[in-house]
Amino acid sequence: MSKRVQAKHKLDRRMGQNIWGRPKSPVNRREYGPGQHGQRRKGKMSDFGTQLRAKQKLKGYYGNITEKQFRRYYAEAIRLRGDSGENLIGLLERRLDAVVYRSKFVATPFAARQFVNHGHVKVNGRRVNIPSYQVKVGDLIEVKEASRQLEIVVVASQLSERDVPDYIEVDHQKMTARVTRIPGLSEVPYPVQMEPNLVVEFYSR
Repeated sequence: MSKRVQAKHKLDRRMGQNIWGRPKSPVNRREYGPGQHGQRRKGKMSDFGTQLRAKQKLKGYYGNITEKQFRRYYAEAIRLRGDSGENLIGLLERRLDAVVYRSKFVATPFAARQFVNHGHVKVNGRRVNIPSYQVKVGDLIEVKEASRQLEIVVVASQLSERDVPDYIEVDHQKMTARVTRIPGLSEVPYPVQMEPNLVVEFYSR
């Protein structure tokens, strides 16, 4: 299992953007990079730098995906028919931890990964503790009955800072969710602009 060793908000500072749209992000106070020369790092970026930044931002958004895992998603995205960038988003959004996060069962992508790892989630009646598990359209995702009154679940379902997207049907009374379709980039409620086409360009160099 991979682990984000660095502080989560360091990515926000490095990108100069509030990646997850969280109220506590340091970017809400300082819109420049970390370090002594953070305020002066505004030079023109090369094509490689722009592509690398797009990859780091998208990969970082989903919490703890390793470079090896992320490259695997790219390989699958270009294998599938259609636009590779859109395919990449569809694969990432069908990760079990991503669906748990989008369904507002927990507050952050990091909490979603841990929640799944600890066995609090079932898929079609069976316990699944693999965050990268690929959810299929129509699969029934549910929070285990014994876990439904956990504070993190109760608090997350009432958060007003984000809504459940249209491609997921959620019943917060029963703590169940279904992915109704594979989303396109324009449907995914990213707090910042994601550029999967640049990620595809980065790996296809």
